Amino acid sequence: MTICGVDRLDEYKGVLKDARIGVLTAPTGVNKKFKPTYEVLAEDYKVTALFAPEHGIRGDAQAGAHISTYVDDETGLTVYSLYGENKYPKEEMLSNIDVMVFDMQDVGARYYTYLYALSHTMIACARDGKELFVLDRPNPINGLTVEGTILDEQYPSGVGEYAIPVRYGLTIGEFALYINKVKNIGCKLTVVPCENWKRSMWFDQTGLPWILPSPNMPNPVNASLNYIATCYFEGTNISEGRGTTMPFELVGAPFLNGKALEEELNAHKLDGVHFRRTYFTPTFEKHAGTRCEGVQLHITDRKAYRPFEAGMYLYQAIKKQAGDNMKLLNNGMHLVHLFGDKTILDDDFNVAKCVKLADKTSKKFKKESKEFWIY
Repeated sequence: MTICGVDRLDEYKGVLKDARIGVLTAPTGVNKKFKPTYEVLAEDYKVTALFAPEHGIRGDAQAGAHISTYVDDETGLTVYSLYGENKYPKEEMLSNIDVMVFDMQDVGARYYTYLYALSHTMIACARDGKELFVLDRPNPINGLTVEGTILDEQYPSGVGEYAIPVRYGLTIGEFALYINKVKNIGCKLTVVPCENWKRSMWFDQTGLPWILPSPNMPNPVNASLNYIATCYFEGTNISEGRGTTMPFELVGAPFLNGKALEEELNAHKLDGVHFRRTYFTPTFEKHAGTRCEGVQLHITDRKAYRPFEAGMYLYQAIKKQAGDNMKLLNNGMHLVHLFGDKTILDDDFNVAKCVKLADKTSKKFKKESKEFWIY
């Protein structure tokens, strides 16, 4: 069984024992006995503040919902929100801590906001001379496969700030090491590594329980992998399955023809995935209460499956079929932020050309990022 960083805290007693500790965490921050990380730390050390990412400390806030700073009823501690008005911890938020501890499960995708809750906290800790501990956890979709476009840093946003691929193949701790050096953040950083985890492993091979890292990530492999393929539809009026029991595995809208999509997409004979026509009615989010038609992405071979490529062909097919019925949100900029650059908006956008370039640049990133591999 894989042992996460939180279960190795005893090895760092010397640094933590006299420190005032802040904890940036979410429901996934638990030890092997399911005890929240902030409670584990409070048993032996002085926890003085909590910090919340998107979805909050308890994971009960939906995607995009802003969270205000508040006093937690259970612990009596102030919970400072880092999603909403304050993206970076302010100096006064860090004034009563000496060490920040970060513990959250990532999903391996560039546009997952927890990455930036971490990097913003690293920047603030460097600014104020605070030490940061990252309690590492596995990359749920393995640490070997790297794919997708590299973000053009001309288009930073809350869903992407750094020139990394969509599927970047690092653990959250390795990401911290990489960003700290490449961006010259200067954070005094310690990564507490996992034990018994190999880069080739998927989450369901770790023996660890899957706790939802966010409300729309119900399982560790299918949802996380298909998130790479279908999250782009967040930037459109096409449903990415939110409001159903299978978010990111279902894509559709009231004006689409699922049978035609199924036929066109399966004709590409993409490895590891089958597109099946489907019908669903979201209970909330886009098209709530309205019957949608589209496809479900069935993963037939997760090792062979390349979700970025699948997502690009899916986007192309829906755009062609939907025509003027498909609308881009925020003048297309949300889609640009997710994809990584403006070429996704080009009338002559070519999937094969895009994937070929992405394969080349992501391969280069993988080679360069190996310096920061812990495992």
